[in-house]
Amino acid sequence: MNSPLNSDSAHWDAVYQKHGNAAGLPAGVSWYRPHLERSLHWIEQLTAGDTAARIIDVGTGESTLADDLLARGYRALELLDLSATALAHLRARLEARFGGAACADVSWRAGDVTQLALPESGFDVWHDRAVLHFLTDPTQRAAYVAQAMRCVRPGGHLIIATFAPDGPPRCSQRDVMRYSEAELAALFAPGFEAVASEREIHTTPTGTQQAFQILIARRR
Repeated sequence: MNSPLNSDSAHWDAVYQKHGNAAGLPAGVSWYRPHLERSLHWIEQLTAGDTAARIIDVGTGESTLADDLLARGYRALELLDLSATALAHLRARLEARFGGAACADVSWRAGDVTQLALPESGFDVWHDRAVLHFLTDPTQRAAYVAQAMRCVRPGGHLIIATFAPDGPPRCSQRDVMRYSEAELAALFAPGFEAVASEREIHTTPTGTQQAFQILIARRR
């Protein structure tokens, strides 16, 4: 049986079909940023600049994180999203910008992160700025945490961004969960140890401000 996430893939395909521009960027969606500065900062810190690090971006959509990682020399990227449309747009943009050779080690995976067969201990960094806060069912959240536990190698790291308690209660016509610093750390304990936490104010393309809570945690 498909999970609620898989059954929502048509919704996200429609979002990415509707929003975008000539540069292949989803500038019309509320979560768009020209660059994910804090994510890039933490990835570089946690990998100590090792461009061979294996990085998964959960809910990658059409964000510029992959562009910026490729530009920095990272190649072992796993780009995962429910929307095959988003991945197709992103792949076309990356290959046009960087060429096929630079993208040869990039993996493209469409589907529900809680159900996909991802490699055990396969990642040094697990990044998510798009998925966890949409998991409003406790069973979904438990499956997500179990997947992260299985897939992040011991000593590897999570970078998770969700809406903060004063963030919006809905996004893209979907209810979301909002997390405090303590709640987000507790969700991944004891398998992950929180090593840092940040609050970020995201300004949407229309000028609205949204509060995010960011967790950086180490796999025990």
